[in-house]
Amino acid sequence: MTVGVLALQGSFNEHIAALRRLGVQGVEIRKADQLLTVSSLIIPGGESTTMAKLAEYHNLFPALRDFVKTGKPVWGTCAGLIFLADRAVGQKEGGQELVGGLDCTVHRNFFGSQIQSFEADISVPQLTSKEGGSETYRGVFIRAPAVLDVGPDVEVLADYPVPSNKVLYSSSTVQIQEEDALPETKVIVAVKQGNLLATAFHPELTADTRWHSYFIKMTNEIEHGASSSSISTIVSVGEISAGPEQAKPDLPIFQ
Repeated sequence: MTVGVLALQGSFNEHIAALRRLGVQGVEIRKADQLLTVSSLIIPGGESTTMAKLAEYHNLFPALRDFVKTGKPVWGTCAGLIFLADRAVGQKEGGQELVGGLDCTVHRNFFGSQIQSFEADISVPQLTSKEGGSETYRGVFIRAPAVLDVGPDVEVLADYPVPSNKVLYSSSTVQIQEEDALPETKVIVAVKQGNLLATAFHPELTADTRWHSYFIKMTNEIEHGASSSSISTIVSVGEISAGPEQAKPDLPIFQ
């Protein structure tokens, strides 16, 4: 298994180091054709606007969207969560291009500016049931986004309680763009939808590799499912073509 890590800007080295600790090869991805060589992809935390401009400059957005559509696993952390969201608010003037695929609305700087970054223990029952360990995870939130709402196919893996009188919807440079995005007592900070995983915090900046292990198992499960489906399809085609009344094709089925 080879996991690609988008290496335009941000904490891609830390993700590769975390994968290495689990015995998995991580490779830096900067060009569209490199996506063809990996089983899954991590879009790391960083400065989302800068990452988006670099991705646009290198014409990566079409390839990233195609990668998501293939069903291969993609995990976005912090800025990567913003990339994967279908909808984003609280963006800088002019906004930024998104990869999309994750049916959710994300607020780009929900928790405020850089100086309002923090660490907190968050409850992660689904992660614990699969990976073991503590029932909480130490989340590192650096100028972090949050998920405001999700579609029916999105599974919420973690949320974080926010007192309504302390909710930060804007900073001096970023203003919320949606009037109906009201303060909540809890905000969503980790989600999963099919082949997509997203966290508002930075697991790569901790010694706890459970989220990376979770993603690796996602990759294995999806790869195994794809292989089983391919084998089933091949067997079905073979059975049909071998029937006594089935006309043989003039050209081979597999080119």
